Amino acid sequence: MIPVYTMVGCLFVASATPDDPYRWLEEVEGEKALEWVDAKNDASLAVLKDHPDYEAIYHESLSILNSDARIPYPQIRGDYLYNFWQDEKNERGLWRQTSLDEYRKDKPQWETVLDIDALSKEEDADWVWKGATFLYPEYKRCILRLSRGGADAVVMREFDATTKQFIENGFTLKEAKGNVAWKDENTLYVGTDFGDGSMTDSGYPRVAKVWRRGTPIEAAETVYEGEKTDVSAYAGVINTPERQYDLIWRNVTFYESERYSLADGEPSRLDIPRDADLNAIFKGQAILHLKTDWAVGGKTYPQGALISLDYDALVKGARVIQTIVAPDERSSVRSVSHTRDLLLVDMLVNVRSELARYRFEGGAWRGEKVDVPELGNVSIGSADDTSNRYFFNYENYLTPSSLYVVEDDGATPEPLKAMPEFFDGSKYEARQFEVASADGEMIPYFVVHRKGMKLDGENPTMLYGYGGFEIALLPGYSPLVGVNWLERGGVYVVANIRGGGEFGPRWHLAALKENRQRAYDDFHAVAEDLIARKITSPHRLGIRGGSNGGLLVGAAFTQRPDLYGAVVCAVPLLDMRQFHTLLAGASWMAEYGDPDKEDEWAYIREYSPYHNVREDAKYPNVFFYTSTRDDRVHPGHARKMVARMEGMGHDVLYYENRQGGHAAAATNDQRALMNTLTYVYLLRQLRFR
Repeated sequence: MIPVYTMVGCLFVASATPDDPYRWLEEVEGEKALEWVDAKNDASLAVLKDHPDYEAIYHESLSILNSDARIPYPQIRGDYLYNFWQDEKNERGLWRQTSLDEYRKDKPQWETVLDIDALSKEEDADWVWKGATFLYPEYKRCILRLSRGGADAVVMREFDATTKQFIENGFTLKEAKGNVAWKDENTLYVGTDFGDGSMTDSGYPRVAKVWRRGTPIEAAETVYEGEKTDVSAYAGVINTPERQYDLIWRNVTFYESERYSLADGEPSRLDIPRDADLNAIFKGQAILHLKTDWAVGGKTYPQGALISLDYDALVKGARVIQTIVAPDERSSVRSVSHTRDLLLVDMLVNVRSELARYRFEGGAWRGEKVDVPELGNVSIGSADDTSNRYFFNYENYLTPSSLYVVEDDGATPEPLKAMPEFFDGSKYEARQFEVASADGEMIPYFVVHRKGMKLDGENPTMLYGYGGFEIALLPGYSPLVGVNWLERGGVYVVANIRGGGEFGPRWHLAALKENRQRAYDDFHAVAEDLIARKITSPHRLGIRGGSNGGLLVGAAFTQRPDLYGAVVCAVPLLDMRQFHTLLAGASWMAEYGDPDKEDEWAYIREYSPYHNVREDAKYPNVFFYTSTRDDRVHPGHARKMVARMEGMGHDVLYYENRQGGHAAAATNDQRALMNTLTYVYLLRQLRFR
């Protein structure tokens, strides 16, 4: 999925190219457009539901999604562990809490904090849970974020987690793509649609205000204003056991931000690179992840390095810098978390995880590796800044997810919860290959297949990719892939193409803007290598991607229709001439370029699927799906592509879920449906039977 800031505006119709006959499909809830959607849905369901495996896959999928054997991943908030849970009885979900001692039990008892199904029924609204922002450090009050139908736009309401009630006359914000942060119990920093041009071209707040309890939102005082062309601007708080830090973020582009210290209501800009990520403030140190080399003070800190700067000195204009981690070309910093005394750094080494812990003592960093399982994917779940307790998850393609807890510095990780085997992983193997792309860069990819598979080119294969926004695709256990695909004889492939984050910022920057074609060349190279190894062949090779990955597979099949036998194109960007005028699209110009600039449209035009589909080409019967409530990537992309292809005489399938937002599903039943449509399409198209 395309990443999004925590703020999120309203559905709207943007301009299209004057000669575009399908612009009426951009009217998200227009009567004519929805009639078109209903007709396409009915036609596609009639085809896909007719497959003999439809009912089996649907019930298999729903059973897995509703299974009580899933791990209830916890968030540490004060004395409690919180979890959001959906199952057959709780379609929209329960927000619940328990203690760590109770959580350790095989079947812990949970206390319901908020029942989203009951709330939806009471208020006659299709509420979708979007999280909670707690007041630090007591974690008793919070601001809940609730979405109608799964959209990014949310309603925000103040809630008391101890009484389990919304606070009468508490802080409440109308539906918008917005953000809040607690300054104190009676004061919020807030960004929302205040009207009067308070939103950016990308549909996010550009005005940050401070709002005091008991006053109307109209009385909130402005603390910062960004530009309309920015992605967003907001005020926020970083809390640590030592102190609170009030800051402002001005997100100039998706990858460049100005950060300001906010003291006594006056912003003071921090002199750090705009393209560096401010990951945390820990022990008085600002933790930065560098996206490009930084030459400062007679020394160059390399791209991808994790460094620290003394925060108080930085505010005064001085820089006291130390290097924490300096990765090489085949490693990268994936994420940073911290407990009371430990900075936890999740590393990737050749697309495999390592975890290290660092202490800041005597003005210097001291680090060591954490003993975690090898050859898989380790990710920090939740960390407690009042102790040294943290949770991490481990998984790989054939090993079910396991949750570990570490109680203190130096403690041995303790297995706490484990997902059962939903399929017999011993029958399969996962292998890593690499292939040279068009420019010679070596591209790694993973292949999961049955042991003893014949290399005869006849194995139905699903190739998955993303290749954007510095998002890494890592080995992960998917019961749905195992049960629905591997056990039916399929091969599963994940391509670690450029544009992603598998090897840090350089891997991402290599496919940015004018170099975007590299991501598509990498993807084609993996496909060709699968064929050369006789794992599969074009008529047995299906590709799948969503959001930016939908753009990837859209570009792939329009560029190389000879190479692919099936295409699942989910919640996609496709009209790259108009993407920046549709919903949040303007925020992604830092990734793709500005199509209003002639020189940049020249290279975007070369891969834009909507502009490269041809009447005389022979395409597979592509399956597109999206959501009416997707207010991040406009459903008009998929709608118009389907209309254009059908107008040229091409057969396509299309399904649009009325709920779900950018995830295209809001409940387990909806997730099971979308999953089933995907797999029966692949089974049908790649002719398993």
